[in-house]
Amino acid sequence: MPSNARQLEAKEAINQAMALLQRRWMLRVLWELRGEALTFRALQAACGDISPTVLNQRLAELREADMVHAGDKGYALTPIGAELIVAFEPLSRWALRWRRSAGS
Repeated sequence: MPSNARQLEAKEAINQAMALLQRRWMLRVLWELRGEALTFRALQAACGDISPTVLNQRLAELREADMVHAGDKGYALTPIGAELIVAFEPLSRWALRWRRSAGS
């Protein structure tokens, strides 16, 4: 694949990912699932003020995107969802440094 075609494909892919992840509560749901599987109620409690309707919508979107699956123990990240969490680790470290430097 020529370089321009790869660049266009990468641009389209990142735009698609950002469109999914920028939806309200999407990143929070993914972040709360970074450890063990959570039941719907446990996930809702971990997320705070999210309504059951919105949580259902976000979980459906994440299942459709193959980032989350529903199992016997609740909702959990798929391998591709877990890869995204790994990609967030540098951002998490940066956020801690930023918060400490800002005095928050």
